[in-house]
Amino acid sequence: MKQKTAIVTGSGGLIGSQTVKFLIDKGYYVVGIDNDMRAYFFGKEASTQESQRSMEETYGQSFNPLNVDIRDYETMELVFRGLTTNDDNTPNEEYDLDMIVHTAAQPSHDWAAKEPLTDFSVNAIGTMNLLELTRLYAPKATFVFTSTNKVYGDTPNRLDIVELDKRWHKADGGSIDETMSIDQTKHSIFGASKVAADIMVQEYGRYFGMNTVVFRGGCLTGPNHAGAELHGFLAYLIKCIVNRKHYNIFGYKGKQVRDNIHSFDLVNMFWEFHQNPRPGEVYNAGGGISNNTSILEAIDTVNQMLKEKDGREAWNDYTILDDNRIGDHIWYVSDLSKFKGHYPNWHITISLEETIRQMIEFELSKTHTEAIA
Repeated sequence: MKQKTAIVTGSGGLIGSQTVKFLIDKGYYVVGIDNDMRAYFFGKEASTQESQRSMEETYGQSFNPLNVDIRDYETMELVFRGLTTNDDNTPNEEYDLDMIVHTAAQPSHDWAAKEPLTDFSVNAIGTMNLLELTRLYAPKATFVFTSTNKVYGDTPNRLDIVELDKRWHKADGGSIDETMSIDQTKHSIFGASKVAADIMVQEYGRYFGMNTVVFRGGCLTGPNHAGAELHGFLAYLIKCIVNRKHYNIFGYKGKQVRDNIHSFDLVNMFWEFHQNPRPGEVYNAGGGISNNTSILEAIDTVNQMLKEKDGREAWNDYTILDDNRIGDHIWYVSDLSKFKGHYPNWHITISLEETIRQMIEFELSKTHTEAIA
């Protein structure tokens, strides 16, 4: 009997590592692709090497971590060929490659502006390589792509948004669905490279009939998130508060709002789609109306949780800068109704409060371990 097999790119990152664990628990053999470019993007503290090493120790022969660049078509072809085809070009009877989960990316719009060619080659060309190799070697497999809400550019900023005490708020109380235009807007360089990948993933599904899907993520987070100042606001904010470090808020009076989804719930979206794929679909993926926060509200929440835990005084070592990031959203909350309509068994299982609590515990454990070392 063939071994159910998946390729997970960005396997050492937050969503990639959650996907690896999830699929191995489902009985999969997982090939993890990660060349630790996150350390190049954001410094050694953002490295994924330890995550890869830990998973290799934990999962043994069920997990095969490979240090491969997704831009390297020839080497990636060897990976796909090895899982699907024998030397004589007959089908490989050992593996059943039925899922590719593509989470690898350059994820920061600030960083992209420094090296646009690198950003585009990782986000667009890397995705194109994976799509074509899937078409050639595993055309019936499910191809999951983690896109971003930045494909909508700054169009969300044209909504009717009102200012409240500690947050901006959409006047009609609604959320953003997949019908919002991604055209005629400023995306940031990062957002534009993800648009290129996003559209190509859709096209391979619609044109070639492949089981591709785009998940346009809001803030994807969880306790294994190596947040940096240029990416992963909630994880980095919690890191700064726990360790009493300074934090810069980029514009919008600190009242900008994001919805946050725990990595476990996002990976469950991947799995639900995999059970009954709809070629070329697009879904917004975030915490939705019930799981969103402004930066100022998040600071209050973390301070309160730390006070209840160990009685520490409130942290307020932050600066609100006048200038917002280019293409950044004042307010963004995902409408999840389309996905829920197609996959009614799925729902959010981990609240924002529980997610923050897990992230605090994770950061405290790291701080304790580093202190002992």
